[in-house]
Amino acid sequence: MATYIVGDLQGCLDELLLLLDKVKFKPKKDTLWVAGDLVARGPKSLDALRYLKSLGKSVKIVLGNHDLHLLAVSLGLFKAKDKDRTAAILSAPDKKELLKWLRKQPLLAEHEQFVMCHAGISPQWSLDQARSAAKEVEAILHGKEWRWLIENMYANQPDRWHEKLKGIERYRYIINAFTRMRFCTADGRLDMACKLPPNKVKDEGLLPWFEVEQRIPLSKTVIFGHWAALEGYQNNDVIGLDTGCVWGGSLTMLRWDDKTFFTQNALV
Repeated sequence: MATYIVGDLQGCLDELLLLLDKVKFKPKKDTLWVAGDLVARGPKSLDALRYLKSLGKSVKIVLGNHDLHLLAVSLGLFKAKDKDRTAAILSAPDKKELLKWLRKQPLLAEHEQFVMCHAGISPQWSLDQARSAAKEVEAILHGKEWRWLIENMYANQPDRWHEKLKGIERYRYIINAFTRMRFCTADGRLDMACKLPPNKVKDEGLLPWFEVEQRIPLSKTVIFGHWAALEGYQNNDVIGLDTGCVWGGSLTMLRWDDKTFFTQNALV
């Protein structure tokens, strides 16, 4: 039994299948963890959803910002972005089944030794707080009010966590932290504007979320995607797996059991 973890797919299914073939992935024995953004700019978003769904209990998935945006587009709240290649999903005969399956995925997935989310864990959260926050939003996504949540989640405020946050402001912060966060200010406020690599940021007041000095220590490694500009990143308790396959980079997979990395260059 092996545990494999892969960064953002964004519809790059062929590269994923090549990686799985390389490691001789066996769904009946092994588990595949996917760090969100299953769909969007790559050529096979529909096929990627169908394949991952077919794996059943052999796959663990978290939602990314592009996955949530697909749900918003499916509700008619927004038009698909010009670069998104998700139209096939919205016209597929199994559209409703696939989108319902997607909506039922969590924001945070937990292993005995690590946690996985799309963008990261707020530096203001303990692991218990992160677990609780994820469950709050997941309960709404899985219930009858999910349309209301999707419709109202788009904004950059509040940018700082407080247990007294209520309603959509509370849920919006949680979604932004788990699916959109990259940089924070020195005091831990989320910054949603900057997408540059850390070494090109001239504003000394901005730090990657995992380098905030007052970040609460966690008892498990955090594995995330979302930030292709990091080109893969590792320190003692953080591993970033997005290496920009959809942008012509590569798809990166980690076999957790022996900490071996596998890469597949983009085919297009």
